[in-house]
Amino acid sequence: MANQKDYSEQNKPVALITGANQGIGLQVAKELVNHGYTVLVGSRDFNKGEIAAKNIGRDANAIQIDITDKVSITAAAARIRDEFGRLDLLINNAAISNAGKPGRTLEEMILTSKASNASIDEVRTVWETNVFGVLAVTQAMLPILLEAPAARIVNVGSGVGSLTLNADPAFPYRQGFGVVYAASKTALNAITLAFAIELEKTNVKIGVASPGFTSTALNNFAGTDTVEEGSRNIVRAALGQNDPDKMFSGPDGPMPW
Repeated sequence: MANQKDYSEQNKPVALITGANQGIGLQVAKELVNHGYTVLVGSRDFNKGEIAAKNIGRDANAIQIDITDKVSITAAAARIRDEFGRLDLLINNAAISNAGKPGRTLEEMILTSKASNASIDEVRTVWETNVFGVLAVTQAMLPILLEAPAARIVNVGSGVGSLTLNADPAFPYRQGFGVVYAASKTALNAITLAFAIELEKTNVKIGVASPGFTSTALNNFAGTDTVEEGSRNIVRAALGQNDPDKMFSGPDGPMPW
């Protein structure tokens, strides 16, 4: 079990990023290594994680974690404790936008996520990763995070999950609010706030950071920002550089729940 002596002997803080073998997660991993972290590149496919870790450098380590699989999550937590002895930062980045139907355009995904016609099976599949997966990983990693001198959890969210913004008829992305992806990010906000209230008097800080409309596989590369641009707010949140009183942030600053 990690203790204060362990932390004094291991100078590098340790960060776990889920879904870090590609896209924003991979870019955040690269940047955190440059900020002095030992980064655990979380990936469902260990081989893909290994390739990504080798490309990042010696301070990156692949770790197999399927956030929809309790056995995988438990094994990842055990490895972190046994092999690294500490966890200072958890970035819940892994997410999906649909139920594994490749080739659908962003417009098609929006049309099939309407409350009136969304497939209940697809809602369950997406929420299993974006909501329940984040909850499961955070619960599993929290005991290790609580042992750190100062720890942080960053949940990668989205402005399309903001109820306040979507309630405004002038919000340009309002028609894209549906019960599949967007609402899963609303639920993620709620889970984050629940953890924040519970952890108020501990050493662990938690928040939601939106990368903005980034071009990744999540949106079939329809985004307008590069992964370098999309990673900036995630890294700011990870390093505690955002407004500490604002738990939900976007590329341009605080966002409303």
